Amino acid sequence: MKPGVFKATKKNGTVYYRGNITYNGKHISLGSFDNEDECATAYNEAWQIIRDDSSTILSCQKEVNYLSFEKCVSLINFRDNRIYIKNPIYLQKNYFLYYIDQNTILKFDNDDLFYYSSHKIQMRGSHMFVTDYGMQYNILGRYGIKSYSVKGRDYLFANGDENDYRYSNIIVVNKYHGVYKEEKRGKVVYAAKIHLNGDFIVGRYNNEATAAIAYNKAVDLCKSRGMTKSFPVNYITEFTPREYADIYTEIKISSHLYKFFRNKNFREA
Repeated sequence: MKPGVFKATKKNGTVYYRGNITYNGKHISLGSFDNEDECATAYNEAWQIIRDDSSTILSCQKEVNYLSFEKCVSLINFRDNRIYIKNPIYLQKNYFLYYIDQNTILKFDNDDLFYYSSHKIQMRGSHMFVTDYGMQYNILGRYGIKSYSVKGRDYLFANGDENDYRYSNIIVVNKYHGVYKEEKRGKVVYAAKIHLNGDFIVGRYNNEATAAIAYNKAVDLCKSRGMTKSFPVNYITEFTPREYADIYTEIKISSHLYKFFRNKNFREA
């Protein structure tokens, strides 16, 4: 076998070749290949990247034929920062870059390094997620942004860069489902809305958690009146269960919502 090449066999008897290098005491897998020559070339490409400081993440794909882009990123980061990370991460001074591909580069705070070192980000369309315990989780969920949230309405990127996921750059405008921030005569209020036959105003409240409870109460009213539509329900952490129950009991929701159900001919949206 050529240097760095190891012959292996799949369960069905098919022969393939695995590439490995050892650098700074770290054994690094280069991936699997169909034949010995391809694997050996990938091995030589890996050493070329490690030994040549002029090789960059931008230039490496012009210099290699068999080594994957993700592996190039990992090797360059190991070469420059002396830390090997299997996912395509490159460390900066106060943050790190995660390379989805050559054109999609995400920025994260170092606080997230441990998580993304062990959780690979996948992309389907514009949806970016990780898989954990067999479940898919949108990466926005780490910021308290729900799956139904709308960019530009419920959350914003402060500097306009939609690939900058540092915490200081994520502004959560509407934390809860059915709750929208409004400014009236210089005063901020939170409107609770529920979609029946169009958006229906449940009420306006002084804080978003109270508005979220009002929305939940409106959902319960809809269900009690026989609506089978599936409404998302807010999980609220600002209040204890006792406080939640007290607010739920006392909070007022629009009388128009009750009138809506007095019409026996209402149709579900």
